[in-house]
Amino acid sequence: MKTLKLISPSINLENEYKEMLEEWHDSGEELVPFILRYDPKNFKKFLEQMEGFKNGIDIPETFVPHSTFWLVNSEDKILGVVNIRHKLNDKLSLIGGHIGYGVRPSQRRKGYATKILELALEESKKLGIKKALVTCNKNNIASKKTILKNNGIFYQEKEVEGVSVLSFWIDIN
Repeated sequence: MKTLKLISPSINLENEYKEMLEEWHDSGEELVPFILRYDPKNFKKFLEQMEGFKNGIDIPETFVPHSTFWLVNSEDKILGVVNIRHKLNDKLSLIGGHIGYGVRPSQRRKGYATKILELALEESKKLGIKKALVTCNKNNIASKKTILKNNGIFYQEKEVEGVSVLSFWIDIN
């Protein structure tokens, strides 16, 4: 697989990010992870907001501090986005977990989801997370396979807001 890495969001990739987001909107699919739903029109403010979230500044009441990274290739094409929650709260323990990720529609089925989760686990370790909770909808077979490829151990299945959610723990060593 080409050189892939996680980078912090950068003003240098504003156009690339907006192109990826437009592609996602055009696909009609849900924007996952949730950070993709934030408005990037004022990109500088958008980046400042994400930096604040990482430091626990101006996060919504039901949120926890969280870091966002972009999966890029050697040409700085954004292939996906991952959001790492620094700790769990009651809601994240049921749905969301520590790590939420998504691969842009045109780049799926190329192994990038497995890679973005692998790299996110490395970043989680840097945050002091020893065991990461990762969840997916029961009908999302691709995500379940991605989690299992990254050594996910099935924990539980719960009905959350009418959706069957699978939870997996991944030991980070």
